[in-house]
Amino acid sequence: MKLKDEISVLKGIGPKKKKAFNKRGIFTLEDLIWNFPVKYEDRRTIHPISKKLQGREVLVSGKVISRRYGGNPYMKNVPVSFLIQGDGEMMEAVYFNAKYMANTLKINEDYVFFGKMTENHGRLQMVHPMAAMRGSDEDVRGVFPVYKKIDGISQKEIRSYLNLILPLVEDIKEWLPKKVITENRIADCKFAIENIHFPAGSKSVLMAKYRFIFEELLALQTGLLYMKRDEGCENSGINFDISEADEFITSLDFDFTKGQKKVWEEISSDLKGNKAMNRLVQGDVGSGKTVIAETAIYTSFKSGYQSAMMAPTEILSKQHFFSLKRDFDKFGVNVKLLVGSMKASEKRDILSGLRSGEIDVIVGTHALIQKDVEFRRLGLVITDEQHRFGVEQRYKLSVKGERPNVLVMTATPIPRTLAVILYGELDISIIDTMPAGRKKIRTIACSKEQRKSVYKKIKGEMDSGHQVYVVAPLIEDSEAVDAKSAETVYKELKRLYKPHRVELLHGNLSQEEKDSVMESFVAGDIQVLVATVVIEIGINVPNATVMVIENCERFGLAQMHQLRGRVGRGDDASYCYLILNKETEVAKKRVDILCGNSDGFDIAEEDLKLRGPGEIFGTKQHGLPEMHIADIIRHKEILEKSKEIASDILNRDSSLSSDENRELRRRVEKMFGEDINLKL
Repeated sequence: MKLKDEISVLKGIGPKKKKAFNKRGIFTLEDLIWNFPVKYEDRRTIHPISKKLQGREVLVSGKVISRRYGGNPYMKNVPVSFLIQGDGEMMEAVYFNAKYMANTLKINEDYVFFGKMTENHGRLQMVHPMAAMRGSDEDVRGVFPVYKKIDGISQKEIRSYLNLILPLVEDIKEWLPKKVITENRIADCKFAIENIHFPAGSKSVLMAKYRFIFEELLALQTGLLYMKRDEGCENSGINFDISEADEFITSLDFDFTKGQKKVWEEISSDLKGNKAMNRLVQGDVGSGKTVIAETAIYTSFKSGYQSAMMAPTEILSKQHFFSLKRDFDKFGVNVKLLVGSMKASEKRDILSGLRSGEIDVIVGTHALIQKDVEFRRLGLVITDEQHRFGVEQRYKLSVKGERPNVLVMTATPIPRTLAVILYGELDISIIDTMPAGRKKIRTIACSKEQRKSVYKKIKGEMDSGHQVYVVAPLIEDSEAVDAKSAETVYKELKRLYKPHRVELLHGNLSQEEKDSVMESFVAGDIQVLVATVVIEIGINVPNATVMVIENCERFGLAQMHQLRGRVGRGDDASYCYLILNKETEVAKKRVDILCGNSDGFDIAEEDLKLRGPGEIFGTKQHGLPEMHIADIIRHKEILEKSKEIASDILNRDSSLSSDENRELRRRVEKMFGEDINLKL
């Protein structure tokens, strides 16, 4: 067997199991070796059966003294339970859909059991514990790795497959430089692989984990630093004439806030410098990011260059298009829209105008990164709501020009402690002030019992001519989820609010239907918009004064803050009602934080504490590759150390082309995929 062999070379892995492994991203024997455990079960110590063990996964032993069926023993899939007498107390071992256990566990024989100890009707119980006759070859004692679930394949099978291929570890060569291993006291590769799968002890596990956390973060930091250096090479950017911005700024009917002035100064410095701008602008909902982007676009136009602005949805793209067209028409700037739902003839005209340079500014969705989109002189690329895009998509748009300036915007606050890590290849600016006169949104927590009175209050706002958002977590009712669906709420409010117009918006509607509903809501023809989180970003309706979030326990803090930001955009007082269906401790904490805080960055920090980075920063979110073993919060010190080492490596070998760095290069390319283009 060889590392590159397909997983199916192993005995017992047929087409069905091969498909299950492939679905988990495991195609070769090498992939299986790099599929690390998510936790370990310590089954070395036998504990006496006791109520003190409740809630813990433990190993106990005892004698089977009786057996009973939860129904007719001749029926299929009848539950079977065994009464186990241990040292002192007794417990019950229960098995569902496993009638075969009736013949497996013998009365009056001693067994060891491993499982989670619970209590049911005053009796200690383990449901589906692993069991083996005490002292037999099948004894379940030891330290056992536990892997991510793979459909149709047991943990025991995964461990046996790994045991079979472990000798292949000899073919894996050490790739970290000796100096790095010595100075950072890192375990060698072979030791780490053997002990992460089959640890000799707890210390061996920690040494193995440290090794793999370190190397994963080293690959991450090397990739991020490489992209930052590559995108920001000296003497390779496009210079803009910054003085031209004054004409646009003075045309505005308001003054920049202190935060906007500071960020514009940082952007100006980039635009007049010798290297391409590569900057992230973070700003809370309503902080005025769009006008900063418009100022940069105007500067690009006056300097003789085209600009492209990419947004994640057609709704948001159209909103930006109308805003830019309104603000730029008087200056003779030709602004056009490019989205997937356009007719072929319209698209052809747009593509022609971009190639000829007739179009100065193009606003659009992912349609902008298609191969047939070509520019005559692209000088500025803007990506809005960056967390909806990966690094790859931004890169594909920016390579349509000769090192254009890149501006990335997000209204999704990222904890200050994480921004540099998540956007390591970008310079970061934060708009930390709000425009004068921006009214605070009154946020009110409500129980499900108060729900009807909330909707009665809302009618007063509608009678005053204002509009309302109602957001539900589901599109339609589900037996598996106890939550209000948008369809159910829509039908209910349609009856309740006659003759006011109530409409429904969700992701399963066609683009044409979505656009029609949103345009009617923006125009004021719809009084109540019932929706899913499709309206989370970018919708600007100043006349909307109420946001209702149904089943708010099903939303994260930062997401609820984004939804709340859809109101409070006009001159009238605005309200956000958070309806709690299940008042769990975490849900109450979230609601309390939101009711007492309007700063998105503070809210993001609290969200991080409550949920952890795993839920907030998932696969490819915020442009960051998926981490398999490292945690960018808990392993912050290792992350910082790996950044120093990555910087040192790139200083000596900028393209990672030396023999010493060949494996690091391979790992960086595998981690970032098409997001990175390492050049020899």
